[in-house]
Amino acid sequence: MTSLPEVLCAGIVVADHLCAPISHLPKAGELVTTEKMILTIGGCAANAAVDLVKMGVSAAVVGRVGDDVFGRVVADMLRSSGVDVSALRVSPDADTSQTLVVNVQNEDRRFIHNFGTNNDFRGGDMPVPLPAGCRVLYLGGYQLMPSLTQDEVVPVFRAARAQGITTVLDVVIPRPLPNYLERFDKLLPFVDVFLPNDHEAELICGEKDPFRQAELFHMLGAGTVVITRGGEGAVLLSKDCRLKAGVYPMPFVDGSGGGDAFDAGFIYGLLHNLGPEDCLRVASALGASCVRAVGTTLGVFTQHECADFLARHRLAVERW
Repeated sequence: MTSLPEVLCAGIVVADHLCAPISHLPKAGELVTTEKMILTIGGCAANAAVDLVKMGVSAAVVGRVGDDVFGRVVADMLRSSGVDVSALRVSPDADTSQTLVVNVQNEDRRFIHNFGTNNDFRGGDMPVPLPAGCRVLYLGGYQLMPSLTQDEVVPVFRAARAQGITTVLDVVIPRPLPNYLERFDKLLPFVDVFLPNDHEAELICGEKDPFRQAELFHMLGAGTVVITRGGEGAVLLSKDCRLKAGVYPMPFVDGSGGGDAFDAGFIYGLLHNLGPEDCLRVASALGASCVRAVGTTLGVFTQHECADFLARHRLAVERW
């Protein structure tokens, strides 16, 4: 990579196959129709990068795709969205990671996922030192890259910190495993912002209450912890601040990518030196906008749309 935009989005890159909400899951042998099916980009790194570009922030992706049609489609879509893909590597012996997302009316999504080339992603894929101009290093989908360990991530985050770059971590927890905290204990002290949802946080630490989840992760070293809670808003905890945010009302079509849009909005706030309350407001607005359309990025606000929405809507944020 010869130059680097403001945000380096590292981690999982996926080709998503999605359907518009169907009336019910088909029984064996049954055919159920849908109004729309799409092939689009997915994965935390890809989604966040596209969302940031829509918000006027330059972003690059560091990740892996295969030498197949899905890898080419993903790379082309990222490139056409304005994302720097010069650090998107091709793994010739593996298929591009793919997710089948089944949307059912009035139900949460179902996922069928193949690790694919994300299994090849390693800490060495992230450049150290990070090139000049990078202000935020975002690693998305940690724990959905089976070969990536915290021992590989720590030196990268440490180097980023030494360069004055803000480190942001998000996770995807595919299944319950014992002693999940042992995969985070060395890493969290080098994380400036940690952004799990409440279900992921429970799988990691075994604690159901989002406030106690935030306290535990902060105690383990994370600078700012934001626990997203879907339709119940979000909880933020830092050294000097404890906040509870509500949600913006938005017609719901598909929740895919909502968490990644929230991450992009929070990063946007950090880049613009917004306080924690306003970071939550931008993040919540971007996350809410994502659910308006089928797919991970199609419904996400542009910078102008987000500013207009925030001017017309107020998010309840209170201290706890």
